[in-house]
Amino acid sequence: MTDIPVDMKEKIVLKIGSSTLTAGRKNLSYGKIEDIARQILALKEKYDVILVSSGAIATARQFVEIGGYMKEVDSKQAMAAIGQPKLMRFYDEIFGSFGLRVAQCLMTYRDFEDESAKQNTRNTLNKLLEHGYIPIINENDTVSVEEIMLGDNDKLSALVTVIMDADLLVLASDMNGLHTGNPHLDDAVELIEEVRDLEEVMQFVQERDSEHGTGGMTSKIEAAKICAAKNTEMWIVNGGKDNFLVEALSGALPCTKFKF
Repeated sequence: MTDIPVDMKEKIVLKIGSSTLTAGRKNLSYGKIEDIARQILALKEKYDVILVSSGAIATARQFVEIGGYMKEVDSKQAMAAIGQPKLMRFYDEIFGSFGLRVAQCLMTYRDFEDESAKQNTRNTLNKLLEHGYIPIINENDTVSVEEIMLGDNDKLSALVTVIMDADLLVLASDMNGLHTGNPHLDDAVELIEEVRDLEEVMQFVQERDSEHGTGGMTSKIEAAKICAAKNTEMWIVNGGKDNFLVEALSGALPCTKFKF
């Protein structure tokens, strides 16, 4: 089968949060990284996937504990600096076992502030895709602190989606999507499968404490606002499910789709 040229493939930005990468536990889940690799391999004929991956601090916790890192910004930055190369090593080794090549891209919000920086970022990511590399993006936490304080890369993934003119942003969460209440507190709440007006669903946005991620539903709505400004579709999908992206794309996995 002849590969579809890069410029004709659909682009998906897939954001993987810390809670997904750890499968809700303390340590990184190698099985979940394998699951992601298998899905990208299965989809690569039709889609180019750009990963925005959290998890540097969660990875560092497997090797070291720096006192106060749960509260102190500089300790979080230090943990991120320790964990980021180890996280990329795991991606490189596990993806490599599936014949997939990866490239690390560390970014800050200054990269989105002027046209020259945005164009340079766009050129780099497109060149990586052209040569068959999967860009794995994370915030450069040693010089920028926004995502380690709040957001868990939700906003960053939306900004990447916009500058890359991607067709879809998928936020892998620990829930099936946005519900009419908090599903962790009330079994009777219902999944909202389609959102076209963000204001109409703001009443349903609730948060809960998480040991790993900082990206609750509020930050996902903020990401949706960025996508809405460019009429780009965004989904919230349960990344804890095996084969979650493939099944969501086929319609087999219920999720919340923000359509603008």
